[in-house]
Amino acid sequence: MNNKQITVIVAIGILIAGFLALGPLYIVEEGEQVVVTRFGQIVTVKTDAGLKLKWPIIDKVHQYPQKILSWDGEQQRIPTAENQFIWVDTTARWKISDPERFYQRITTLTGAYGRLDDIIDSSVRAVIAENSIAEAVRSSNLINETKDEAAFIGDTGAVEGELGEEDSFRELMTMIAFDVQHDSIEKGRRQLSDLMMANAKDDVAEFGIELIDVVIRQIRYSDDLTEAVFNRMISERNQIAEAYRSYGDGRGRELLGQLERERETILSKAEAESQQIRAQADGEAARIYNEAYSQNIEFFEFWRALESYQRTLPNMDKTLSTDMEYFRYLYDSQGNR
Repeated sequence: MNNKQITVIVAIGILIAGFLALGPLYIVEEGEQVVVTRFGQIVTVKTDAGLKLKWPIIDKVHQYPQKILSWDGEQQRIPTAENQFIWVDTTARWKISDPERFYQRITTLTGAYGRLDDIIDSSVRAVIAENSIAEAVRSSNLINETKDEAAFIGDTGAVEGELGEEDSFRELMTMIAFDVQHDSIEKGRRQLSDLMMANAKDDVAEFGIELIDVVIRQIRYSDDLTEAVFNRMISERNQIAEAYRSYGDGRGRELLGQLERERETILSKAEAESQQIRAQADGEAARIYNEAYSQNIEFFEFWRALESYQRTLPNMDKTLSTDMEYFRYLYDSQGNR
């Protein structure tokens, strides 16, 4: 090999080393996609991972994620169809489905998040403003299927068992049943989320973005609406408490009346039994007196007179007599005057 050949080989090696030093190779990582541009024009799009080749200096490589990305929106204070303001916090998932269009319309991820902010926030405001607060908060009408007794008492059997008044208890449940009646919904929170995504999906597709879903992460009442809701809840609970007090007062009066009737019945029965016993005792006493009288009439009259003296004379300070029949045994033990 002569000097000329060596010189050529060295020159070629230097050119190759210089070419490689300028960076003609690039790597597409797993989960990435690449848009290669030359003088601002798209040359090629690579979506498969591996080692790729480009023209150094004049070609630029723009790397974008192929994976699903998350978008978190700012909380918005939005009026509902009833013109009641609520705070709505939403989130979404998206990905770059057309990297060529994405580069042409947006170019950067920062620009993509700005577009998503405008489009999704606008869709959220439009959907919330067209629907009632119940549609935004609830997902079903299951709450209207809750039993009144389960909502307020829990163990109705214990109350009914103690009082034995199922009709009165049912009447109380009717008085407070209003508390578990809620407006029925036709769409619900999940369907509103689907509407938000449907409204925004076509708009973001123009930028090479595929919107996977939009989810209402949190809804809370504004301060003025919160106070109104609390006041309504307090008013309803006060009505329920008043219904319980009224029910208790009525049951109390009913039980006291029942107690008084039972007391009168017991006393009347006892009085009748006592009168009967007294009559029997008087009859028995009369019978004994008659038997004693018939056995010794004079002694019976003498004994009756002594019993009478024993009851009346101690109460007399002075006794003046004109030969009364009552005191005949005081004049003579035989009762002769």
